[in-house]
Amino acid sequence: MDIFEKLEILSDAAKYDASCSSSGSNRKNLNSGIGNGNFAGICHSWGADGRCISLLKILFTNSCIYDCKYCINRCSNNVKRATFTPREVADLTINFYKRNYIEGLFLSSAVIKNPDYTMERLVETVKILRNEYNFNGYIHCKTIPGCSKDLIDKLGNLVDRMSINIELPSNNSLKLLAPQKEKDGILVPMTYISNNIKTNKLDKNKFKKDFVPAGQTTQLIIGATPESDFKILKLSENLYNKLKLKRVYYSAYISINNDKNLPTLESPPLLRENRLYQADWLLRFYGFKVDELLNEKNPNFNTILDPKCDWAIRNLDKFPIEINKADYYTLLKVPGIGIISAKKIIRARRNNNLNFEDLKKLGITIKRAKYFITCRRKIF
Repeated sequence: MDIFEKLEILSDAAKYDASCSSSGSNRKNLNSGIGNGNFAGICHSWGADGRCISLLKILFTNSCIYDCKYCINRCSNNVKRATFTPREVADLTINFYKRNYIEGLFLSSAVIKNPDYTMERLVETVKILRNEYNFNGYIHCKTIPGCSKDLIDKLGNLVDRMSINIELPSNNSLKLLAPQKEKDGILVPMTYISNNIKTNKLDKNKFKKDFVPAGQTTQLIIGATPESDFKILKLSENLYNKLKLKRVYYSAYISINNDKNLPTLESPPLLRENRLYQADWLLRFYGFKVDELLNEKNPNFNTILDPKCDWAIRNLDKFPIEINKADYYTLLKVPGIGIISAKKIIRARRNNNLNFEDLKKLGITIKRAKYFITCRRKIF
């Protein structure tokens, strides 16, 4: 099998992994190398300056020892298999980079032979890129659950971002659909990476290299198992608070395998995926807590209203708020007012009390916000 056939198979197999985002890395081009991870990032994401950032996104191999019921690459599936060598992945990355097709690499893998063997191949790939080709561009690499800490250390000192996909939101679901995997095999290395990142940041002088400077991420599959939005977001909230994850990605379940333990869906639950992303944004940037958005009695998001608007309507006793008095996070609770708008309001009202015309000039979405605010104690 030639390298182009491998590329076709393994790039297609990687499309189910949603864990991509802009890097946030600070790896600069040193020693006259090529590439620069300082402003680069993940494929088909938007950078801080508005650029669409490109990435070579592939699996190292789709041959797998596991038989996870939801996965296209499960060992019992009759699919075409391929495996790169570390040299092939490195050469592809450099050739694509030199042709200006990509700005970095997103490298994942199924588990071939055993976790350590697979992880060693990934480490060797990145070593070739960093040490032989002197490639300083962005690299995001998957950590293989169950691999040794020594290999995590080696990879973490070479890449910009690492991720371990939790995939299933509960231990019961893991036992049902991926019985060969264990919860601790995923959470223990995630915790280890998180602690290493924290230690590295606390004592920069002691460590020669940044350990995973762009942080770590994970992915959850939505709709393959019966967990509610409330339970899924509670898990995400804990990951953000305890492990300081950069992102949790939500991937709508796609029916690609037939199994009695899998649901039969006519189409992926994309609206549900979107609602979880909207709520995730509220957790990370708007100061919301999961318990404000959902609870055991109301465990799933409204299909008609977005999570913020739904919360506001269920909490009308907290409105209207006076636009000239409310603090930053109170402003963020108002439908139609986002992060940029809230900052504009706070800056503008330092000079004068604002009215509704002033808000329009600032670009505030009055159409939604007018029902929840007053200006100079007047309603719209």
